[in-house]
Amino acid sequence: MNRIENIFKEEKRNKRGVVIPYITAGYPSFALTKKIIEAFAAAGIKIVELGVPFSDPMADGPTIQYSSQKALEHGVTLKKIMSFARGIKSSSGVSLVLMSYYNPIYQYGPDKFLKDCAEHGIEGIIIPDLPAEESREITAKARKNGVAFIFMLSPTSGRGRIKLAAKNASGFIYYVSLTGVTGERKKLDASIGSSVKLIKSLTSLPVAVGF
Repeated sequence: MNRIENIFKEEKRNKRGVVIPYITAGYPSFALTKKIIEAFAAAGIKIVELGVPFSDPMADGPTIQYSSQKALEHGVTLKKIMSFARGIKSSSGVSLVLMSYYNPIYQYGPDKFLKDCAEHGIEGIIIPDLPAEESREITAKARKNGVAFIFMLSPTSGRGRIKLAAKNASGFIYYVSLTGVTGERKKLDASIGSSVKLIKSLTSLPVAVGF
């Protein structure tokens, strides 16, 4: 079983929820990214989502767009993030989940990417723009390398889509709690509870609510 799933099980036994903060890698610097993640760990955070900056995001709101643009201007690359991940995993002990659009992974090389994830301490990946129908090859490679492949589901996901994602996912299911882009909201959608209940009825994986 992947360590991420074990964290969810342990926190459930202890009657605690799992909070997974997101941070754009390299913004405003790798040095400060390191300090922030270590502060997360000191506060009891077990899983951190590390965002790979990308120049043409599909679902990122203004805050992540800004931090990603600044990180790119500072020369942050997926290769540099891999090196950073190895060090921060050792110093903080958190479980790292890498969130990246598919283009940087394609340019990096999917085989090398997943091998390097395993070697650099990245325990899970989220690829927002890779649909379940086209993910079979990369999910198989992720499984081979012991890296959890975390699928996203949304308020528009039907039962068929949920079953397909759950069949290929590992680690947890990321429930996108709203339509639109990432960012703060004044209130949560009233359908979140029923949607999460439906997903949980179709998979044994834990469900994390975000976006």
